[in-house]
Formats: sequence, C-alpha cells, structure tokens
Amino acid sequence: MPTPRNEALLTVAGLNVAYGRNNVVHNVGFSLDRGGSLALIGESGSGKSTIAKAILRLLPSGSSAGGSVRFDGTEVLAVPERQFRPLRGRKLGFIPQDPGSALNPVRTIGAQAQEAAALLGPAGADERREAVLRVFGQVGLPDPRRVYDSYPHQLSGGMLQRVLIALTVLPRPALVVADEPTSALDVTVQKLILDMLADLRQELDISLLLITHDLAIAAERTDSLVVLKDGAVQESGSSREVFAAPATEYSRSLQADVPALNPDRYRSQRTASSALTEPAAPQIEVAGVTKRFRTGKKDFLALDKVSFTVERGRTHALVGESGSGKTTAVRLLLGLDQPDDGGILVGGQPTAGLSRAALRDVRRHLQLVYQNPFTSLDPSWRVGRIIREPLDRFQVGHKAGRAALVVEALEAVGLPAETLRRRPAELSGGQRQRVAIARALVMRPDVVVLDEPTSALDVSVQAGILELLARLQRGLGLTYLFVSHDLALVRQVADTVSVLRRGQVVEQGTVDQVFSRPEHPYTQALLAAIPGAGPVQQPVKAAS
Repeated sequence: MPTPRNEALLTVAGLNVAYGRNNVVHNVGFSLDRGGSLALIGESGSGKSTIAKAILRLLPSGSSAGGSVRFDGTEVLAVPERQFRPLRGRKLGFIPQDPGSALNPVRTIGAQAQEAAALLGPAGADERREAVLRVFGQVGLPDPRRVYDSYPHQLSGGMLQRVLIALTVLPRPALVVADEPTSALDVTVQKLILDMLADLRQELDISLLLITHDLAIAAERTDSLVVLKDGAVQESGSSREVFAAPATEYSRSLQADVPALNPDRYRSQRTASSALTEPAAPQIEVAGVTKRFRTGKKDFLALDKVSFTVERGRTHALVGESGSGKTTAVRLLLGLDQPDDGGILVGGQPTAGLSRAALRDVRRHLQLVYQNPFTSLDPSWRVGRIIREPLDRFQVGHKAGRAALVVEALEAVGLPAETLRRRPAELSGGQRQRVAIARALVMRPDVVVLDEPTSALDVSVQAGILELLARLQRGLGLTYLFVSHDLALVRQVADTVSVLRRGQVVEQGTVDQVFSRPEHPYTQALLAAIPGAGPVQQPVKAAS
C-alpha cells in the first residue's frame, strides 16, 4: 500500500544552534512530507547549511543544538551517535556543494563508490560494482565503466556532481539533503542535474531538502520554501505563493536580485559606462587566435581562430559551457600561455613574446579576479596582507600610502576595517570573494578579467558586487572581460558578448542583439536553460 503523501518524514521544531557562545540558528521550525520537496533559501550566514548539518548530525565540535529534529520517527538530536550513524547514508543522503573537495583526488571513483555500495548490505565486490554502474547509468553518466575507473580530475564538474548524486541515491534513502548542488555548474548542466533530481524523486520516492540562495530555482523545483535570515525564519509557504507574492521585504529583495528575473537591472549603468569612450578605442584586441594542447598522442584544439575586441571602458563577456575555451582565452590574454597562431593586444601592446619585465609591466594594468575564493587566497595570510600584496610587489607609494589604499579597497567592496586582521578561514565565501576583488582593484588597473567572479556568491551579495563593479567602471573607466556560464548575469552587466562552443565563436555582438535574437542553436539552448526565465512551473511531485 502506498505511503500517504501527507505523512511528515521530517519535522523540525524550535531548533536552536550555537557555535560556542554565538547563537546562529533561532527557533527554526518546518516539516517535509514523504515524497515532498522543500527549499531553505537565504544569504550566506542565514543558517541554511547549519540547519542541514544539525539534521545530519554533522555539526562541528564545540557547537550545540537544542529543540527537536524528528526524522522518520527518530528524535535525531536525542539519540546516541552510534544509534544515529546507521541512518546517515542509508536513510539520510547528503549531496555537498563542491564535488571537487567531496571526492578523494588520489582514489578512483570506483574505489570510493564501493564504500557507498557497502551500505546496501552483504554483497560481493562484483555485485556492488554492478550496482554502482547501474546507478551511474541512471543519472545519465556516459560510459559508466570509464567513469568508474577514472580519477576525479579526469571528469568535468558536471560529471563529478552526477557521481555524487548517484552515490547518494544508491542506498535509496528516504531523504536527500542537497546543499547548493548546482551553484558552480553551467546553466545547461544545472538544468540536467535539477531535472535528474526531479526524476529520481519520482522514480525512487525520495524526499528532497534543497539548500539554495536562488529563489528562482527554489520556486521552480520545490513544493515549499522556508526563507531564512540571520538564523531565523522570515516566512514560509508554498513555493508558488512565496515566489508570486513575497510577504517580507527580505524575500522581495532576494527576488529582486535574481538575474533571470531582472534582466535590465544594470542597463543604465551599462549605458553610462559605454559612453565613457569613443567606439574606435579598443582596449583588448584578439585576432584569429588558435591554441592546441597535446593530450597523450593527440592534439586538442582548445581555440580555433577566435577573434573579438573590447572597447575601453566597456564590458565584454565570454560565455559557453565548460570546455568551450573561455579559460584558455583568459590564460592567453594574461600571457600565461602563448597562442599557436593569431595575436593579442592589450592597450595596443602585445602580450605574447614579451620579456619577463615587459610582461610584468603589462600585468600591472591587467588584473584577474579568480572564480574560487577558497583557493585564490593564501590561508596563512591576514586579509590586510592579501590585499596589500600587489602594492608591495610593484612598490606602489610608501608604507602609509599603501595602508590607506588597502582600507579604501576594503571599504569599496563593503567589508569593515576589522576584516583586515582576519584570515580567509574566518570569512564566508562571499566575504572571501570580496577580498579577492579588493586585491585586484587596489592597483587601479585599466583592465580587469573577471573569471566567474560571482558564481560562489549569494544573489544579494552578487548584486552588491555587480553594483560595485559598475560604479568603479564609471568612475575609473575600467575595461572588463567578464567570463561566465550564467547568461542571465551576462545580460545584466555586459555590453557585448562572444558565445564560445568547443573553441569556436559561434555567435557574437551586442548583448541586446544576441539575447533578443539568438541565431545559433547553441545560444538558443543556453538561453532556454536559464532558471526562472519563463513562468514558474508547478514543482514535480513524487508518484503516489
């Protein structure tokens, strides 16, 4: 007999969590029915991940949790760890945010999959291997046997995320907790992952607790929402109702910051920055650039006669899925690699074939903001030294003058002065990326290359960063090369765009032209995959 759909699988009531003496979650309550889906949404620091860790009993040492978390008849917070441990993995599955750090880089996928398969109970290694291969096929991984024998670095981010999802659903848990499972993925891969989670819910009768900062994704993919701020519930209800008519100012601000829902938010800033320079003054010129890499006995064509220009004071975007050639183009622009053919000019000066001293001079006026703030900042340095490093290397001004520039850069990205004394580990992901942007801007460069600079940020923090970048561009005449897979974001911030696919430019022009009248099927597919671009659909329900 089918399980009743209105039976609560998870009930959270009066949940309070503290890290030491710091209370971070306050009287949180919600319930999730069997076969249902619920999203916890909010900014960094809102308590989303802490609540998930409390449910999974994965809170760090030194923390404490009170209240009630009842899962499938078990009071999670009250039972001993040895009694709860069998539930984790078997009945309670967890999909972490970053597949790169969730998998051991020196062990094959198959070796790690065997551990998940062991949760199925007594079975031989061959039986477990076949079970893993079946679930790899179920989540749409091409050539499951090759994936099984691969190491993590041999797979793309989208494939690694599918591996994690496969290993999570392998024991057929009753509930899957997914912590930002698509935040760093291409929009097309993101859509595939979310579609797959919906299909798995229906096929396996799995409930889903989705943690996200994107209201559009939550509204499209879950039955109900809980909006959190500073560890407290702001509002809750059905996804459709909260999305259509948010009751609180905070929820309305989250909705306003979703790029897909507000494509013209920065149009006035783009128009203002575009008027700074004459159209005939290119700051970046890429002409017929080709780049090949040797992989084993074969040549891989990373870029094939790529050309584009960026006028001074404007923003040009490179968009495309992973493997399209975006990162290779950036490395060539920065002089980290040399093109096999074609030429690149920055401010009229070539970046290829320069001496170390000449290239150093070019880089003083050409700064890069990396995608991942977790790896781009030295964990042993304090923030003040991290931001000051470019000034020290180029010996800009005197000591007191450098200190003033550091404080100015920190204030520009919205961080308080006390942040200077902290280390990266003491900051949230959004705060770390603000530090990375401050470090790039402290030199007041002419050109800033922004490599997925907001992919790890909440939509509200992202909005603040984009407003900052627009303000600096207007005030300083900066030229931006914006690298992204997020077309909704590109539409907000860029003047012109080049769409890359497998190393070739398949379409380019002004943002308005490309987004309003896309000609290439690939561009059309990218635009169709933007979450929230169309009307909100009723979330997929599990089969009853």
